[in-house]
Amino acid sequence: MAGKAFFMKRLNDHIQYLKQIDAVVRGESDFKGTTHEACELGQWICHEGPEEIAAMTDTRAKEVFESLLEPHERFHDLGEKALEYMKANDEDNMKAAVTEMHVVSTIITNKLLELDSMK
Repeated sequence: MAGKAFFMKRLNDHIQYLKQIDAVVRGESDFKGTTHEACELGQWICHEGPEEIAAMTDTRAKEVFESLLEPHERFHDLGEKALEYMKANDEDNMKAAVTEMHVVSTIITNKLLELDSMK
């Protein structure tokens, strides 16, 4: 079963992904991004996550887990858009996509912290 360290690791993975996108748009990295299924959090969501969440004693865990799916996918879609806008030299739309990524990141962070607080 996923323990507290696990949720903190997924949170860190998520934050590092966002930092990589930020570095790309600042011209400091050539990170290409990944799909929502290929990142560390996505791998867990698609594979071990459902079983590990089902094993948690807090009955709200499944609901919180399921509410993580759409924002996580949207986060990656926004990252892809930000990179596309950057390549097209569309700075306004790139900044808007990155800003929205940060908003969605807060939602994901809060959900992971909520899962971390559950037993």
